[in-house]
Amino acid sequence: QRARDIQQALRGGGHLSAPETLTAAYAATVTATVEMLAALNTQITQLETTMAQSFKAHPDAAIYLSMPGVGDITGARMLGEFGDDPERYATAKSRRNYAGTSPRTIASGKGHVVLARHIRNTRLNDAALRMAQSALTGSPGARAYYDSLRDQKKSHSQASRAVANRLIGILHGCLKHRTPYNEHTAWNHRTNLAA
Repeated sequence: QRARDIQQALRGGGHLSAPETLTAAYAATVTATVEMLAALNTQITQLETTMAQSFKAHPDAAIYLSMPGVGDITGARMLGEFGDDPERYATAKSRRNYAGTSPRTIASGKGHVVLARHIRNTRLNDAALRMAQSALTGSPGARAYYDSLRDQKKSHSQASRAVANRLIGILHGCLKHRTPYNEHTAWNHRTNLAA
């Protein structure tokens, strides 16, 4: 009954009001903020368009865009962070380590522990994890790999990092051999092992 009385009092009574000058000041502040956000959104759209055009003009863009989960923005971020020197990363492991997707294993005596890398290129790591998350819907192989890791009681972040690690290795091979991503080639060995 008490709750109904309070509800009725709130619905039936007058609202608290502020002085007209204060209301006008708040209205001006909100109007200015909305206009700034609109201008900012316009600038972001223009920046994305310019960045996508520049990225697509790069010779490696087609390989990056062939990867599952990679669009113009994520591809441009990854290319910008990895660089385009074909000799910079001797192995897929060195590329994975730079991206921070490869695990760090600490062994001592009979025990060992596997941890995430904390020393890494954070912008590249973020782009790699975004690629992995998006690949879960675009790549049946990536999805099956993620699901198998989750079945092994890995956390979402551990499984996502493992998918990102695998995709970075695949990207390295694609860049090294100048071939676009191929779902069958990338994940066929896993389906053959499962069969």
